[in-house]
Amino acid sequence: MNISVSRRFTAAAALAALALGGLTGTSASASPAAAAAAPDIPLANVKQHLTDLQSIATANGGNRAHGRTGYKASIDFVKAKLDAAGYTTTIQQFTSNSAVGYNLIADWPGGDPNQVLMAGAHLDSVSSGAGINDNGSGSAAVLETALAVARAGYQPSKHLRFGWWGAEELGLVGSKYYVAQLPTTERAKLSGYLNFDMIGSPNPGYFVYDDDPTIETTFKNYFAGLGVPTEIETEGDGRSDHASFKNVGIPVGGLFTGASRVKTSAQVAKWGGTATAFDRCYHSSCDTTANINDTALDRNSDAVAHAIWTLSGASTPPPVGKVFENAADVSIPDNGAAVTSTVNVTGITGNAPATLSVGVDIVHTYRGDLVVDLVAPDGSVYSLSNRSGGSADNIVQTFTVNASSEVANGAWKLRVQDTASVDTGYINGFKLTFP
Repeated sequence: MNISVSRRFTAAAALAALALGGLTGTSASASPAAAAAAPDIPLANVKQHLTDLQSIATANGGNRAHGRTGYKASIDFVKAKLDAAGYTTTIQQFTSNSAVGYNLIADWPGGDPNQVLMAGAHLDSVSSGAGINDNGSGSAAVLETALAVARAGYQPSKHLRFGWWGAEELGLVGSKYYVAQLPTTERAKLSGYLNFDMIGSPNPGYFVYDDDPTIETTFKNYFAGLGVPTEIETEGDGRSDHASFKNVGIPVGGLFTGASRVKTSAQVAKWGGTATAFDRCYHSSCDTTANINDTALDRNSDAVAHAIWTLSGASTPPPVGKVFENAADVSIPDNGAAVTSTVNVTGITGNAPATLSVGVDIVHTYRGDLVVDLVAPDGSVYSLSNRSGGSADNIVQTFTVNASSEVANGAWKLRVQDTASVDTGYINGFKLTFP
């Protein structure tokens, strides 16, 4: 979080009762059941991203600051994950303090291009530390939510866009540049921008931006459902990247768990913790992976997904065709024997189609170790992925296989083998869709 911009108050409280219809594109009377429920965001995945960002900092002088090698490595790390998940990514360059900076923009295919819901976080740290809470926490939660969109095959009515900003710590430089480069017509298409900066503070509070009333209400309702009280965010108002969007009239909102201010006795009674700084390692060398409250990170990561699903305005349509699925987890031994997940197909006449859809969801820390095959009931093998993807993790992808020579009914298997050491994972799901 940047500390150079003064706080600005807004008078949104009187509008807090506005229906969600304005931002979601649905009427106030629409049934909440019409919207798809957001998935649970796995805390382990978010924390793995933080571990990876810590490793990047450690390998690059202890930080991920603008103009340093650690920042560019952080951008490359996030981009690789999004590319593998099917996003269209763009790296935007700018200059600040005589050094090149980078923003990363990721667009999920589909949705109304004239209604864009965007979520973002700054990816840079200060030069004094790795910046794991500030702001690896927000960056990791936004990344994992974007990957969850891909895993779900989510198709909202609005277009989804995600952003990771550079040089926020120097005065919101990256996000200001992004907004300045947007033509007026493109700014008008942004129905909302959600900002996540420091959402895993070790002595956390639960703060919600009081900017756009619809976004504010979305977050408040989510935490109310958990029985977690919230307060209006004041410490960082105007000091993070949402200000760049707000200043040109784009609706904004977001979450925060506190920085250098001291938690009051009333807040201790409300949230627990101690009457000390929300983050005693704010802008310090001790802002490492040890500087994270798991409960706060988990709650806020789930809140990110809840807001994306709620505000994007549509449910996930059921897949076209007949689907056979196995959602049971199957552990993949490290550098070990192949394992399988089996789907039993029944009730299909004749042979499988020439366009058999094979949905693969594998959680793994290094996809470049994996050999993945589809095995037909008669034992025929169709290669899906053979140690591809380099250092990227996970395989969440739908493959199309010409299986027209195979009888449709029978036991189909997804076979996965880890062929090198050190990395771990499991089959999270496997499905076949017959048109």
